[in-house]
Amino acid sequence: MSKFLSIENVDMRFNTKKGEFVALQDINLSIREGEFVSLIGHSGCGKSTLLNLIAGLTMPSEGYLICNGREIAGPGPERAVVFQNHSLLPWLTCFENVYLAVERVFGDKEQKVQLKERTLSALKMVGLDHAVHKLPKEISGGMKQRVGIARALAMQPKVLLLDEPFGALDALTRAHLQDELLKIVAATKATVVMVTHDVDEAVLLSDRIVMLTNGPAATVGEILEVDLPKPRERMSLANDARYHQLRSVVLDFLYRKHLRPAA
Repeated sequence: MSKFLSIENVDMRFNTKKGEFVALQDINLSIREGEFVSLIGHSGCGKSTLLNLIAGLTMPSEGYLICNGREIAGPGPERAVVFQNHSLLPWLTCFENVYLAVERVFGDKEQKVQLKERTLSALKMVGLDHAVHKLPKEISGGMKQRVGIARALAMQPKVLLLDEPFGALDALTRAHLQDELLKIVAATKATVVMVTHDVDEAVLLSDRIVMLTNGPAATVGEILEVDLPKPRERMSLANDARYHQLRSVVLDFLYRKHLRPAA
């Protein structure tokens, strides 16, 4: 796998009424093509801020970010974001919500029949081809999130950015969508960066887990390689010694070593 997402010496500062607030400091991270990376840390450590920088929704105060050989200077279709809040337009059907994104990215170079095929293919990938004509109010919270993922995948992004996409869901729905995400990533070979608070989720899904120190001036504390074989199956990992060892490493960082990186 080749490196194509680089975060180089990035600082992020905000001006507040109390003066300058340093959210992130000296962030350096390289992500390989096709890799699944999770960002984890305590609330307020800047995980979502870092994801927004990768998305191009905000610009760094210092340093730069490069995606596929180009500096990130703003949002772009090569980087698609799925938020915890699904952000669907309530007056549009599932199909129309996805089609809107497809049309924006491919509308100037493809015919409507091709745009429709892209939309239906993305909804089928997340198991929602039976709900294309339903409005958001007519489907469950888990299905709404799947529409959000379908919308992102339909854009064929080089990087899929997930900001706690399952955080508001019940445990069973969350587990089901995590399993579905594993299958989708395996099928699409997508590069994924995900923000999460959930240690088990991070270990189950990730190739590497980036652990951030507490803010202010949060930075990368440790990076853990998750060397569990793929494909991964939730039940088989329940009694897997290596899974529990990796889980313990993350918990140890979060509850004992999270203040600053080791000297």
